[in-house]
Amino acid sequence: MTVSAPAQPTGSVTGVVSAAALPVADVLQEFGVAADRGLPGGEVARRQAQFGPNAVASHRARFLPVLWHQLRSPLLALLLIASVASYLVGERSDAVIIGLIVGVSVGLGFVNEYRAEKAAEALHSQIRHRTVVIRDGRPGSVDVIELVPGDVVELRIGDIVPADIRLFDVAGLECDESVLTGESLPVDKHSAPVPAGTPLAELSGCALMGTVVRAGSGSGIVVATGARTEFGRIAAGLSTHLLDTEFQVGLRRFSMLLVYVAGTLTTSIFVINVVLHKPIIDALLFSLAIAVGITPQLLPAVVSTSLAAGSRRMGRRKVLVKRLVCIEDLGDVDVLFTDKTGTLTQGRIHYMRAVPAGDNTPDTVLRWGLLCTENTTPDGQPIGGNPLDQALWQSPAAVGERTAPAGYTRLGVLPFDHERRMVTVLVRDTAGHVTLVTKGAPESVLDRCSDVPAAAHDALAAEFTAGNRVVAVATRPADSSGPPQPADEHDLRLLGLLVFLDPPKHDAAQALRRLADLGIAVKVVTGDNPTVAAKVCRDLGLAEGGALTGTDLDALDEPQLAAAIAHTTVFARVTPEDKARIVHAQRRGGRGVAFLGDGVNDALALHAADVGISVDSATDVAKDAADVILLEKDLDVLADGVAEGRRIFANTIKYVLMGTSSNFGNMASAAGASLFLPFLPMLPSQILLNNLLYDTSQLAIPTDNVDEEQLRRPSHWDIGFIRRFMLYFGPFSSVFDFLTFGVMLGVFHSGPEQFRSGWFVESLATQTLVIFAIRTRRIPFFRSHPSLPLTLAALGVVTVGTLIPATPMAATLGFHPLPGAFFAALVGMVIGYLALVEVGKRIFYGAAPAVPGAPRYSSRRHLRRRAAYFTTARRRHNPSSAEP
Repeated sequence: MTVSAPAQPTGSVTGVVSAAALPVADVLQEFGVAADRGLPGGEVARRQAQFGPNAVASHRARFLPVLWHQLRSPLLALLLIASVASYLVGERSDAVIIGLIVGVSVGLGFVNEYRAEKAAEALHSQIRHRTVVIRDGRPGSVDVIELVPGDVVELRIGDIVPADIRLFDVAGLECDESVLTGESLPVDKHSAPVPAGTPLAELSGCALMGTVVRAGSGSGIVVATGARTEFGRIAAGLSTHLLDTEFQVGLRRFSMLLVYVAGTLTTSIFVINVVLHKPIIDALLFSLAIAVGITPQLLPAVVSTSLAAGSRRMGRRKVLVKRLVCIEDLGDVDVLFTDKTGTLTQGRIHYMRAVPAGDNTPDTVLRWGLLCTENTTPDGQPIGGNPLDQALWQSPAAVGERTAPAGYTRLGVLPFDHERRMVTVLVRDTAGHVTLVTKGAPESVLDRCSDVPAAAHDALAAEFTAGNRVVAVATRPADSSGPPQPADEHDLRLLGLLVFLDPPKHDAAQALRRLADLGIAVKVVTGDNPTVAAKVCRDLGLAEGGALTGTDLDALDEPQLAAAIAHTTVFARVTPEDKARIVHAQRRGGRGVAFLGDGVNDALALHAADVGISVDSATDVAKDAADVILLEKDLDVLADGVAEGRRIFANTIKYVLMGTSSNFGNMASAAGASLFLPFLPMLPSQILLNNLLYDTSQLAIPTDNVDEEQLRRPSHWDIGFIRRFMLYFGPFSSVFDFLTFGVMLGVFHSGPEQFRSGWFVESLATQTLVIFAIRTRRIPFFRSHPSLPLTLAALGVVTVGTLIPATPMAATLGFHPLPGAFFAALVGMVIGYLALVEVGKRIFYGAAPAVPGAPRYSSRRHLRRRAAYFTTARRRHNPSSAEP
């Protein structure tokens, strides 16, 4: 399967489906590559230029797209067109003023959104997802986006398949393809071709981009990258921009609802004004300005700014997010699955003692325990490896036995795996005697022993009850000097038990209480004994629940497992596949699921969770699979991250509630005023100026404080709640608008300019200051303290709006100075408005359902998250380079 020189793909292989039907040799020849050599560096560079990056989405803060995002509103375009028309028919000053205000408003939104986009790009450019590829005959690690068709890639357990790959060498390879096919069971893979026309779900000779390696390993040739992959075609049908969370999709739909409402009502306002013989251009501008006013134009900027600022705050709290969307997802979590070691316990394992079985001595158990290990070099010195073995080697009790391995020759090792839960070595002593030594989980070792003393069972139970970690050591004479096999682990003689202590963290109990206060149920997933795990949970005050082992899980079908999870706190002696199955079952129940793990055996569960969380000291596979990285393996740090996610969500919702309720009320007031006033209640330029000042004050909302009680619930989008809020509180604003109309006409007998000045000031004051009541559910609102920037922004904007009618610019803007008595009335109306809102809050929140009923998760949500794995950012990379 070699070729003389690299060649450009001829095009007969058009994708993974066609490649799956061809023999491996034909596919290698098609791409001009040898399986053992891979592509040369120069050819990689050429193909990179030809095919582009292996990505299905990009995230770059580009000037023009962000600007277009601000300008693409059809209402804004109509307003500018009408303004130009107004200029051409002689209304030049109004047209210029409208143009300037629109320009400042667009600039304000652009600057904030572009800054947030740059922050997201900087965050994303720091993230590397790597894969092992053979180039120039040497294996190396490269960024997944640098793969090209023809690359030879190696796959291992826990990897996300980095492209569409035709397999040519597999060893027990299984892939979870649920992200593409919806099938929850893993698919066995081989290298044989399949019949032409085989469906995607049955391409057993190929590994598909975006799927996860569940078991085994394999090698293959990349046949498609980026948007040409099957995953890329599906992802292309979605909005894969990194900021498009389910929350933002909901916001966009709600914004469109407001556009439809605005279109209907402003059309009515325009028709009414024309029927009442008001100038057509003025009526058109007025109607369009009202429509622009109700549309939450700064919503994308507020959301983006909140997320970008949140990522910086979380970084200071030792929580690093790979993508900004993870912040909102983290706030939506209400179930956390976590490992035990290093999270609930100190993670510093100490060897305590050896408990011999039968007539053995503690030194004998210790000596054979030191021999049976994966982490020693030929000179007998420990290196890397198992924490239990490290603790054993470094213990004072082992000092006298550390030279024992020098008297033995290691003939073979059968490594630890999560099915057997044991390690076995074959050793020969100086006399030529060959011995098989097995060490591992006591349940597994004892099952393979004969004549186990009853006292050993009692001793083991006592150690587990005390919360200690235990491994058993057993031996038997061996006849063969070949590498040990699982079938050789039988008829062993138990030597004894090695006992270790991993005490609970002193602050873990407090962290668990914080998570409980945040409404998060914590469940422990561990490879340890269930009795030991349950003891640790009890010591830390974790909610008492049942315990299930991997064997128990095997007996449960999917509905039974989903039901069992609710009343289970500890999942013990579980395999990597068990962990992923538990997470899948919990997600299907509609809960926001996070998984915290740091080992290779956690990668599958990290991929399966809504939010995968790892730590900076974790294995590369675990960190690559995670969405969030903790710089300290501490649940307190995680609690900080969850609280920050919910704080960001709560502040974004404040803007939505403010904008929809007050804007809806103002538009209704404008429509009503048009029915009886002989003049426009406010000039188009005045409406836009009002909207600009109001939006400026709202940009400080991301800095606001959030009440503790709002952080105690998972946060997620509920469009029904916002619609009810708009329809309920919107009319409150209209009540005081009409009261202002009465005061201006009946008390002050105002003309058009003074009337407009009075409504401008009152409208701006009420809709801006109501933030102090809307931002909290507490009654009265002053029991909750806003942030200083928000307070200064709100008061500053109201002050500016109040002074404008008295400035030299007043005449140009169509304002007139207001009498002193008006401001006394204004204070009374603001106080009355806030008081009415407080009464309304008591009624509204008393009747509102506590928990929204809408489902929060979909397959598209998980697919969008996986697509972000294959996303480019503006960064330098050398396609031909690989780290050996």
